[in-house]
Amino acid sequence: MVDRQEDMLDEGRDETRDERMDRNFNELLQELRVVQTGTQILAGFLLTLPFQARFTDLTDYHRAIFLVAISLAFLTTVLLVAPVSLHRLLFRRHRKDQVVEMSHQMARVGLVTLGLTLTTVLCLIFSVVVSDLAGWVAGAVAVVVFASVWWALPTWLRGHRYGVTDDAE
Repeated sequence: MVDRQEDMLDEGRDETRDERMDRNFNELLQELRVVQTGTQILAGFLLTLPFQARFTDLTDYHRAIFLVAISLAFLTTVLLVAPVSLHRLLFRRHRKDQVVEMSHQMARVGLVTLGLTLTTVLCLIFSVVVSDLAGWVAGAVAVVVFASVWWALPTWLRGHRYGVTDDAE
């Protein structure tokens, strides 16, 4: 069923299935390059926090938020780098369609965990700097923003031909 939907979406392209898989994987890798570096820097930054002098001043609540944030950052990094490992291990085994599909799924889950990581970090920062309530509010606002921009907007655009006129086709 997925292949049929992909074929319908890719109508008008003059490419073989292998060429489409190569194009899809290359596009996915380009997208992952955008988020991998930032995710790795964020995870690295979080890894240094326990070694800072004031870390011991955090409450147990703040430490718990930190542990959630660092765990999510770790998971995000694993998910967003995994397509490279998957490709390496299945290279030249004629399984590009599986590589593309699994990489696509890992990237989608990785984006969710990235949003949760950033939300948790924002919650921690607002909680430490302002108050625990401000942390919860900042976290809730972040979830709404991520859900709106990363899920609702693309979902809406899939159902509409925003900015496209019949003349452009």
